[in-house]
Amino acid sequence: MTTDVVSVEIPGNREDVLKILKRTGISGVPVLKSGRLVGIITRKDLLEKAEETQLGLLMTPSPVSVAPEASIAEAATLINHHSVRRLPVVTDDQLVGLISVSDLVHAIAQMRIRDEIKDRYVSKTFAIWEETPLPLVGRIMEISGFEAIPILDADSHLLGIISERDLIRNSSIEDSVEVSDFSNGTDDDEWTWESIRDMHTISYGISRIQLPKRAVKTAMVTNVIAVPQNAEVSECALKMKRGRVDQLPVVNGDKKLVGMLFDRELIRVLCPPMADKKI
Repeated sequence: MTTDVVSVEIPGNREDVLKILKRTGISGVPVLKSGRLVGIITRKDLLEKAEETQLGLLMTPSPVSVAPEASIAEAATLINHHSVRRLPVVTDDQLVGLISVSDLVHAIAQMRIRDEIKDRYVSKTFAIWEETPLPLVGRIMEISGFEAIPILDADSHLLGIISERDLIRNSSIEDSVEVSDFSNGTDDDEWTWESIRDMHTISYGISRIQLPKRAVKTAMVTNVIAVPQNAEVSECALKMKRGRVDQLPVVNGDKKLVGMLFDRELIRVLCPPMADKKI
């Protein structure tokens, strides 16, 4: 586990969380209150709740956690079962560490597991065009549940990958003023005194996380590490570790994209057979 854990305290603000995720590249931070673990805020929370500013409403409360004495198989099983990317490690509600998918991938890289990825670990995927606007990419990720998507050019060649990490890196917080009309809907002419009297508007500030209206090709990662279908589990884990990536495109003999290898799928190799089933 990682013992030097970056965390935030309630009360706090969203801007601090966004700065941490941008600066470190991590995918989420534990939330503490008076030293006790009360939640976790992730990149996905920030992107999907773009207008929310309060940490208490942004975070996932009472996150699944694990004890320091647990095995990595137990940690992998919990991550697989609950579809999360990290587990706080706690003792008496006190945060003592964090075990993440990345930590487990690093462990797999040292295990020399020679199983080929094509049989169990390659996921079907889809790709988007290099000119797709970033706000639309964010919406596609939210709808699909994918945390990373390959990018193709007009000739279907693989150009890069866009991930939630890249969206956060290119995001900003923008303030705006919106107006709500609470008029009573009278049919009187709009210039009559009655209409003016019954017209009520409220102006209020909105602060939201915004993605620029640029093409995805301006934000994607272009140095893509791809693997063949017959690549071995530990070999792929080592490539993820060295490349500091969460996914690898899988290509066939013609170098055409056939799927994706996600780190969260790869750690299923650590789970007991019965626990390796999605619930």
